[in-house]
Amino acid sequence: MEAITSIWFILALCFELIATAGFIVYIIKQQKWVFTTSYWLLAAGFLFHTIFLGFRYYSLGAAPVLDLKSALSFFSWSIIGVYLVIQARFKLRVLGSFVAPLAAFFMTISSAVPGTQTPVKPIFKSLWLTFHVGTVFVGNALLAISCLAAIMYLIQERQIKRKRFDTFYGRLPSLATLDNINYYSILYGFPFLTLGMIVGSIYAHFALGIYWQWDPKEVWSLICWLFYAALIHERLVMGWQGRKAAIMSIVCFSFLIFTFLGVSLLMGGYHSFGNMGGR
Repeated sequence: MEAITSIWFILALCFELIATAGFIVYIIKQQKWVFTTSYWLLAAGFLFHTIFLGFRYYSLGAAPVLDLKSALSFFSWSIIGVYLVIQARFKLRVLGSFVAPLAAFFMTISSAVPGTQTPVKPIFKSLWLTFHVGTVFVGNALLAISCLAAIMYLIQERQIKRKRFDTFYGRLPSLATLDNINYYSILYGFPFLTLGMIVGSIYAHFALGIYWQWDPKEVWSLICWLFYAALIHERLVMGWQGRKAAIMSIVCFSFLIFTFLGVSLLMGGYHSFGNMGGR
């Protein structure tokens, strides 16, 4: 079983890396066939990645996110899955040139991190955990897309201000399009993040007998949630858009990444990878 699972992981990694190289070539050459080939390679990598995660779920009996290696792999899979949906909606080819490298980066780091063979604790073999993890990671992936759209916005704005129309200007979408992607990614990502936190609290109540323990991951998740809530408030009520919204999106995602990785690795608590059996 372990050997078969590893094969699917390697296939997913290879296809996603090749697709990433293709997307980088596309943003330089701007040839449609390069994008189409890269897109379907990425879709194939996502399929292999899905099969890999299915095998992992079956063998563990729990959501495959209990150690750093698995969590990075699952985040990469989530980002690619969300991108494929967004691409079908917005038909924005160049977005893949930013999304694929990020997903491939997390997948590459995952491949380099040693796996763990410790038994899965019974507390983690729960559908509540699966639902909690699924909603949180979908929300995180959407917020990752919003951050990438914000980065693209700032690059495009800089090119326009400097009147450098011969560089990225012709390759990136309009500022309005990028702002819309940023807005809708946050608008849909925030509810998933919220739902994931609520389900996590319910799961903690059933598993530990308490909804909230002031665990470092819980505290930083709340801080991250408040930052995104403030950003949505400013966009909906105060009319924030453009540069302000882009910068705030990047700041918020920085908090999210720290919550996802930094807190789990550095601050301990029952959400840490070591406590979940991934030391």
